[in-house]
Amino acid sequence: MKKRLRTKERDDLRPEYDFSKMQGVRGKYVERYRQGTNLVLLERDVARAFPNGRAVNETLRAVMKAAAKLPRRSRSERLRNASGR
Repeated sequence: MKKRLRTKERDDLRPEYDFSKMQGVRGKYVERYRQGTNLVLLERDVARAFPNGRAVNETLRAVMKAAAKLPRRSRSERLRNASGR
C-alpha cells in the first residue's frame, strides 16, 4: 500500500482531542533520570534463556558471587593470558 504524499497539512485529529487545553509537567522524570539508568539490550539468544528481568538479575548475582570466590590474579598475569603467551 502506497502512502500518499501530502502537499498541504491537514488536521486529522478529532475535535475532542484539543491539545491546547492539556497541561503537562515539565521535567517530571528528571530526578529519576539523574539517579541513573542502566538499560542493557540482550542479544536474542541470551534473552531466550531468561523468562524475565528477575531471572537475569538472579543469574548475574550468582556469577558475581562465584567470581568473588576466585583468587585474584595480578595485572601482569591477566595481560600475559590476554596476549596468548
